[in-house]
Amino acid sequence: MPQPPSSFLPPGFDPARPVALIAGQGLYPALVAAAVRRAGVPLRLIAFEEETPVALVESVPEAERRILKVGQIGKALRALEDFGAGYALMAGQITPRRLFKGLHPDLKATRMLLSLKRRNAETIFGAVAAEIEALGITVLDARAFLDDQLATTGCMTGRSFPIERDYLDHGIHIARECARLDIGQACVVRKGTVIAVEAFEGTDEMMRRAGGFKSDQCLLVKTVKARQDYRFDVPCFGLRSLETMRESTIGAAALEAGRVIILDRPAVLAKAAEWGISLFGFE
Repeated sequence: MPQPPSSFLPPGFDPARPVALIAGQGLYPALVAAAVRRAGVPLRLIAFEEETPVALVESVPEAERRILKVGQIGKALRALEDFGAGYALMAGQITPRRLFKGLHPDLKATRMLLSLKRRNAETIFGAVAAEIEALGITVLDARAFLDDQLATTGCMTGRSFPIERDYLDHGIHIARECARLDIGQACVVRKGTVIAVEAFEGTDEMMRRAGGFKSDQCLLVKTVKARQDYRFDVPCFGLRSLETMRESTIGAAALEAGRVIILDRPAVLAKAAEWGISLFGFE
């Protein structure tokens, strides 16, 4: 029996049925698209104006893609049906401020949003996933096809990790508590002191805030929720994050192994080694 193209695919995954990639910003959806194609699985694309990279959109034939405004849930659902999709995969961030400004909700989205008492990534994308699965389309784990891009256990940058274990454990505890309280999934700590925690602004802005203290031996910790829904909002770390660490004089990061996606992992690890930034995978 041939090996499935990813360990994160559901039992009985049918590689003949199209995977519809619901694509936001950045490198993440492009990596997924490339991996799906390498696996020989048919790819369809739902892209968003001013969000999805143009190069990714143009790489998909017109008949196999739809370009929508953010918030057009009804149109997205009709597109999935038109594609005959068996699976959907959400990858890439949508600009957070669009939750307040620049959203174009259609009737389906308006009804969905009005039904939510809390509006955050978990509730909004969870409601979208429920609408998709009501069509008989399986929403895939967002790590699917990217097994080789995940953080792994131990020091990933080829040398001993410079942060003492007690301080590392403190940072992991703070990050997990923030995730449990649905505040964010990352924090910056220094020798047992919390410097900054991530909230709605995202990891990069949080790191810039932490960099304002001009402290040495700062540690970024990035984790997942205890009951993480891996169909969406899976934490990522890429070259942009690494550049922000360098600008903010944060010299080390701890990423939860098997759960945080390192976007273009070989390039990130090489650049981290070049810049003297240590990356560690914890369990």
